[in-house]
Amino acid sequence: MTTRDDCLQRDAQDPLAALRAQFDLPAGVIYLDGNSLGARPTAALARAQDVIAREWGRDLIRSWNTAGWFDLPKRLGDRLAPLIGAEASEVVVTDTTSVNLFKALAAALHMQAEDPAAAGRRVIVTERSNFPTDIYMAQGLSGWLARGYTVKLVDSVDELPGAIDADTAVVMLTHVNYRTGYQHDMAATSALAHARGALIVWDLAHSAGAVPVALNADGADLAVGCTYKYLNGGPGSPAFIWVPKRHQARFQQPLSGWWGHAAPFAMAPDFAPTDGIGRALCGTQPIVSLAMVECGLDVFAQTTMAAIRTKSLALTDLFIELVEARCGGHPLGLVTPREHARRGSQVSFTHPHGYAVMAALIARGVIGDYREPAIMRFGFTPLYTSFADVWDAVEILRQILDDQAYDINAQRDAVT
Repeated sequence: MTTRDDCLQRDAQDPLAALRAQFDLPAGVIYLDGNSLGARPTAALARAQDVIAREWGRDLIRSWNTAGWFDLPKRLGDRLAPLIGAEASEVVVTDTTSVNLFKALAAALHMQAEDPAAAGRRVIVTERSNFPTDIYMAQGLSGWLARGYTVKLVDSVDELPGAIDADTAVVMLTHVNYRTGYQHDMAATSALAHARGALIVWDLAHSAGAVPVALNADGADLAVGCTYKYLNGGPGSPAFIWVPKRHQARFQQPLSGWWGHAAPFAMAPDFAPTDGIGRALCGTQPIVSLAMVECGLDVFAQTTMAAIRTKSLALTDLFIELVEARCGGHPLGLVTPREHARRGSQVSFTHPHGYAVMAALIARGVIGDYREPAIMRFGFTPLYTSFADVWDAVEILRQILDDQAYDINAQRDAVT
C-alpha cells in the first residue's frame, strides 16, 4: 500500500510543486474544494489594493483609458483562450456563467432559426444531471421566446444519441459533470450533434483550468465557463464566453448593451453590434473582480495544461486507491469514472450520511463539499494540491468513519 513517505517522495519530484507557494493556503487546512472555489493567489491581495487605491482612488475615471480597464474583458479572454483550445479574439471574460449561457443559447437558436434547413427545430437537449442553472436558463429562455421551444432532459449519456434528432436545435452539455466528475468526449459528441443538424453549446465550469480542452479542434459551436473554480479568480469572479471566429458574424444575442455596440461613446439611439467577440459583451464591467482573474492566469502561464492533467490524474488515482484500501469497510460508493478519458479533476463518493461526514471532515480541516443525493465531492487542483495532502485527507476520513465521529443530525448550512 502507498505510504505517506511515498507521497512525500512524489511531492519532492513534482514539477508543479513550486507553484503551491503562489497561493495563500491557511495553515492546518487541506483544501479539496477548488472545484467550487479556487484558493486565493498570493498576488491577488496586492492587485486588489492597487486597483482600489491607485487606479480607482488616485486616477479615478481616467483609468478606463490609462489602466486599460476598457479592454480588460478582451485582454483576459486572450490570456484564457489557450487553456480551452481557443484562438485570440474568441473569448471575453464578462458577466456570470448563467448570463453568458443565456446569450449563447439565444444566439444558437437564432442561428438555427435563420438557417432554412434548421428553421423548424424547436428542442434543446441536455442532461437531467446537468448543473441546475443551465437547465433553468434553457427553460426560462424557451418559455420567454414563446415560439414552441422545449427542453428535453435525458437521464444518461447512453440516451444522448437517441435524443438528438430532426427536432433538435441545440445540444447543451457541461463538459465535466459537477456531481460525478464524468467527462464527455467533446469531439465525438460535437460531431454527433452536427451530423444530426444541431449546434452544440458547452459549459466548461468544471473543465477550464482542470483538464485540457480543445474547443476549435473538437468542433464546438459556443462555450461558457466560470473563472472562480480551477482558474482561481475569486468568489463570484466574472465568467467567460467563447464564440469561434467562424460564428462571430452570425452571433446575435438579446442583451444588446452598450459595451457590445460598434461605437459605444457615439451615444447613438440605435444598437449596432461591434464586429468580433465584442458582440458577446453587454454592460459596464466589474473592474475590481475582473482584475483578480489575471492573478490566477499568471500562475497558469508558468505551466501547461498537459502537465496539470498529468498531475490531476495522479492525484485522483491516488485518492481513489487510498479511500478504497483504507476505508473499504464503510458504505462508500465511487461515482466518478475510473477511466482517465472520462474523469475530470474531482472524485465523488456517496455515503448514507454524506453531509454529516463532510461536516466532520471540514471541522477537522479537510475541506470538500456535499451535493445531493448523498455525494461528497473532493476537488483536486494540481497547482496547489500535494500528494501528502491526499494521504492526510484519507487518513482523517478513515478516522472519522472508523470512529463514527460524525453527527447525523448536523444542522445544514445554507451553502453545502
